Amino acid sequence: MCGIVGYIGNREKKEILINGLRELEYRGYDSAGIAVLKNNEIESFKATGKLTNLEEKTKEFTSIGYGIGIGHTRWATHGKPTEINAHPHAGSCSYVVHNGIIENYREIKKYLEEKGVIFLSQTDTEVIVHLFEDNLKTNCSTFAAFEKTVSELHGAFAVLLITAQEPDKIFFVKNSVPLIIAKNEENEIFFGSADAPLIGNATNAYYLEDGEYGFISQKELKLYNNRKEKLPKFKSLAQDKSYAQKDGFRFFMEKEIYEQSSVMTEALMGRVKENQILLDEIPDGFLNDINDIKICACGTSYHASLTAGYILERVAKIKTSVEIASEFRYKNPLLTKETLFVVVSQSGETADTLEALKIAKNAGLKTLSICNVDNSSIVRLANANILTRTGIEKGVASTKTFATQVAILWLFALFIAQHKKTIDQKTLQKEIDVVLSIPNVLKIENQTHEKIKRLSKRYLHGHGFFFIGRDIFYPLALEGALKLKEISYLHAEGYPAGEMKHGPIALVDSELFTIALLSKTTLFEKTKSNIEELSARDATILIISPEDFDIADDFVKTKYSDHQMREFFEMMVVTQLFALEVAIRLGNDVDMPRNLAKSVTVE
Repeated sequence: MCGIVGYIGNREKKEILINGLRELEYRGYDSAGIAVLKNNEIESFKATGKLTNLEEKTKEFTSIGYGIGIGHTRWATHGKPTEINAHPHAGSCSYVVHNGIIENYREIKKYLEEKGVIFLSQTDTEVIVHLFEDNLKTNCSTFAAFEKTVSELHGAFAVLLITAQEPDKIFFVKNSVPLIIAKNEENEIFFGSADAPLIGNATNAYYLEDGEYGFISQKELKLYNNRKEKLPKFKSLAQDKSYAQKDGFRFFMEKEIYEQSSVMTEALMGRVKENQILLDEIPDGFLNDINDIKICACGTSYHASLTAGYILERVAKIKTSVEIASEFRYKNPLLTKETLFVVVSQSGETADTLEALKIAKNAGLKTLSICNVDNSSIVRLANANILTRTGIEKGVASTKTFATQVAILWLFALFIAQHKKTIDQKTLQKEIDVVLSIPNVLKIENQTHEKIKRLSKRYLHGHGFFFIGRDIFYPLALEGALKLKEISYLHAEGYPAGEMKHGPIALVDSELFTIALLSKTTLFEKTKSNIEELSARDATILIISPEDFDIADDFVKTKYSDHQMREFFEMMVVTQLFALEVAIRLGNDVDMPRNLAKSVTVE
């Protein structure tokens, strides 16, 4: 959720660190800071709000010449977003940055306070640096003190620590939270909590595994796990930074909505042949003895999973349940080894989803991940993985992630249907033809976007939104409502259209906006009747449909009506553009909505 960067080398460390943090802005943050160690002295700067505030604080500071530095963008978990609570946190001669949660920080803090240590912040992170310096007093080496500190921390954490005791080294540890070490031919060393700040600076990277810790300087790298030394295997780091450019769009989110057509082509490549679905990621025999499927996910990934639940049961004829990961992990679930456990996550680091996966693994279930990030914690833990190939998504509100997740889950359903022989070749061929048409469905016509841009000005007030749909258009309604909530800060809810009369219709009046997903292929007359019920109670209604409907206050006409998945993806784009245009008219920062983070690595 937070962002970490680190650097060892001769260049201006302030610029390396702040530029690195800027590449991680998409993850969401409320404060930022850096600490630079040069000539045995550490200087630290922290600021709340945007990185421009940190730049202003450091404008007179220079750090040219050999030295080391660490930086951090924070999203508050323990303590309010204040400068004191921002990272790096300081001891008497050391500084630390940390992502994750130290679960036993209260016990450590009490132990240290009894020894006279004074804490300045409300964070769990500050205990790390004070515990380290306490261990320095009784250990023969700096690394031994760090190793003891690591052994005493419980929770999920990625940590970088620098100390004047060892002015050429950065100490590190990774447990359940991502951390990467990278280097280049000039013998510069970089750290990042994601690839983004490393691309363009480094050529090779090592993705730390859970439980790994050690230290690095320009002369040596020492890596350990369970006190046993390991040899890291660096791999080439991609060098394409084109994702970081808006290409003329107003926001990254807008660019990413338009990218969905090309991204979908990439996601399908090599997986859809003329007459069959090929998923080489699924090992031979993997689906043997599987009688049902359970899918766990959060947020947008949960909505993609709900969509898959309909498709899996309809096409693959396999019993499927879908659960919110944060609920699943605490319900003492009944799990059997005939269940395939599937997790869906954009980042591969979603804390609740990762913990749900661990529960399934411990119960002996076969596990599969649908994920965007190779080398992520979820990918490394699952038995098999299908990557969505979405590319980096800088807008916090996911768009192309949702599209590719739904597509991959659809392919997976067809793959199971092939395996179980629950689909005849003629029907499979029709599905394949539709799958291959989706990149064209996702292409956005100028007149469609312009119409949505114009009508959005009528939806800036009122007391809320209902998004309604049936079948797979119900999870799409949930996702449409979520997108609007995330970036416009307007209240919106998704409902099955048939549920309106069971309570929610009590809220309906002219100031209650209804966004109706009226599919021609799926329960058209039923959904139409539900919309008429709302119209009779004076609701303001925007209908998205290939079929004209004269009671609509506003209408966005879609083209595709011969297959529900063509309708689904076209309506998806309309809901995304609608949320985007409403939020822009309200003057919001669409790419970085308040209180949200891209990768939720804490509970």
